[in-house]
Amino acid sequence: MDTTEGDGTDAGVSTTRKTFAILEALTETDGLTITELTRQTGLSKSTVYRHLATLTDMGYVVERDGEHYIGFRLLEISEQARNRETGYAAAKRTVFELGQETGERAVFTVEERGEAVYVHRYGSRSNTFIGKRRPLHTLASGKAILAEWDDDAVSRFVDETGLEAVTDNTITDLDELSADLERIRERGYAVNDQEHMDGLRGVAVPVYTPDDELLGALGVFGPTSRFKDEAVHEELPTLLRDKADEIRVTLAYG
Repeated sequence: MDTTEGDGTDAGVSTTRKTFAILEALTETDGLTITELTRQTGLSKSTVYRHLATLTDMGYVVERDGEHYIGFRLLEISEQARNRETGYAAAKRTVFELGQETGERAVFTVEERGEAVYVHRYGSRSNTFIGKRRPLHTLASGKAILAEWDDDAVSRFVDETGLEAVTDNTITDLDELSADLERIRERGYAVNDQEHMDGLRGVAVPVYTPDDELLGALGVFGPTSRFKDEAVHEELPTLLRDKADEIRVTLAYG
């Protein structure tokens, strides 16, 4: 329910949440009217109108023929996030090369607040996935990151976020997840076997900085018809390790 906005601390926090509720609604749908935003956010029409006026004035939202869209001002901010780490820029080129060489969708993923976030992606409509968040335990790249954590950290992660079942193949048990993470540590790569989407398999490896710090995970995914066991367990892991090493060398020597 919409509440009255004021000048107090709680009101200020509430106002900020309403602003981001509007922005998040706009990122999920390509163009929304004030009426549609009101319905999606649960805010009053007057509140939506006031926030949109401010966001439009600041360049974060643009209006065309009564519909509102995310503005390029947010793109400037998002690029700062993607370039925050030097390694993120190096990974962008590698993701492109990986996608070109395999003909499959390629991704560079990082962990933020217990979720997998796509920083770079190659493939159909790749830009629509940038910044998208996914459950770590459902992705090959997410599990490659989780495998870098110790058992206590993994247990805390499960306690805090749970293990949501996205498909029938999603791992939803801590013991099963721990066993899978141990296999990942032993062989050096992670596999997503239709755990995030039916009909898709993926492979990923961790990416390290020259100082042996985890930067993120590099992965490829595609339909099960092409991702047979030989590719998933032999060809792709070797290629991914080589590409991850290239990122590390680039960061070390430029």
